[in-house]
Amino acid sequence: MGLLHRFRVALVAFGLLVATRGVSSQPFRLPTDNRGLLEGGGEARFFAPTPGRSWEAGQFGCVRSEGWKMHEGIDILATRKDRRGEPLDEARAAADGEVAYISRKAGLSNYGVYCVVRHRIEGLEVLTLYAHLREVRSDLRPGSRVRAGERLGIMGRTTNTRSPITRDRAHLHLEIDLLVNDRFSSWLHAREPKTRDDHGAWNGRNLLGLDPAEIYRAQQRQGDKFSLLTHIRTQNEMCKVLVADTKFPWIRRYPMLIRRNPVAEREGIVAYEASLNYNGLPFSLTPRARSEISGSVSTRLLSVNAEEYRRHPCRKLVFQKGQTWVLTAAGNELLSLLSY
Repeated sequence: MGLLHRFRVALVAFGLLVATRGVSSQPFRLPTDNRGLLEGGGEARFFAPTPGRSWEAGQFGCVRSEGWKMHEGIDILATRKDRRGEPLDEARAAADGEVAYISRKAGLSNYGVYCVVRHRIEGLEVLTLYAHLREVRSDLRPGSRVRAGERLGIMGRTTNTRSPITRDRAHLHLEIDLLVNDRFSSWLHAREPKTRDDHGAWNGRNLLGLDPAEIYRAQQRQGDKFSLLTHIRTQNEMCKVLVADTKFPWIRRYPMLIRRNPVAEREGIVAYEASLNYNGLPFSLTPRARSEISGSVSTRLLSVNAEEYRRHPCRKLVFQKGQTWVLTAAGNELLSLLSY
């Protein structure tokens, strides 16, 4: 058994080497003509506000409902409109990749009409999502190859929310995501059999976002030295969890996020210790041997960075009950999907 575990660890290490060797960083391009994000004092021209709020509400993170609601992308204002006030801006691919999914029926999602593009950057499978489109190019299909800067569609105001997106707030909602589990549909049917499954793995619940504005600004500062992989690996830890599984999809898809642990390599892996950022993204995973685990080998919360939680509480993954931190329903749901 020890030999088998060592073989698995060797395979992971080999996969990491192959995934990252010879692959250069591919910076993201802005997906519209709006460049306000990278111009001093241009935020108000770039981010679309919510009704009655300032431009800050169009950013990523805990920017809605007085800081208690998560916005998992950025909303980019239109720069050109027709005589009726409808946006004319093109939505363009942020990087080379292939179309993973298109939803052309606005009423099926808060995203309205949206398109997902899959990229391979420094060995990472990364997704960009473009939402609220008026239309997606008619010739695009899943599997279509696209180049950075290539037109995907036209910015719009489509959504299925009760409050429509008004002309003055017309925007592109952009996400940069990692995929949680390609078995999302099976997980959803098992957990919520009455919930509609219109989008399969491309449901927003199965996508964990990074802050696109933070990435664009880091690219501008660092130039050719920018590394998306390093950017992800150095996220701030909000909590640490134990995942009592050794084959869950995340570690197969993102082996470059696994840290070496000689003890587990020698004794055998029985679980993974995962560091999550405040959005729940597992940015660092350490294999653990049985001798390193106190108590039962079960999927559970190990620790919480209280200061980071107070800064970013909106995902509501954990809760302090007296002197003890516990997972919330949202936290348990995330771990269930992660390890399904």
